[in-house]
Amino acid sequence: MKPIIYGIPTCDSIRKARKWFDANGISYLFVDLRETAPSRQQVADWMTAVGDSALVNKRSTTWKNMSDNERNEAEHGDVLAVLLANPTLIKRPVLEYQGNTAVGFNANDYASRFGI
Repeated sequence: MKPIIYGIPTCDSIRKARKWFDANGISYLFVDLRETAPSRQQVADWMTAVGDSALVNKRSTTWKNMSDNERNEAEHGDVLAVLLANPTLIKRPVLEYQGNTAVGFNANDYASRFGI
């Protein structure tokens, strides 16, 4: 089964991850979060796998444009609802592979995950 990465094409971390996969000859699927929003269950599963705080991208433009109340909700309230309403707030890339989920791009971590 191919790894799946979720994100937006203009994200630098997504570009790095895609370049890494291509350079290492690993076929993958890319899902654009702007075109195909994740389901409630999928985001809930990601939150279980990596934790709420790891999934919220506080460096994103979405975060910077949120009100203080929205940020507070994302940090201390219904994180799932906030992420579903703002999929570009999800830290990228989200990698799903062999039943595991990882968030963010780190070349050494990817190399270890894929036996390179």
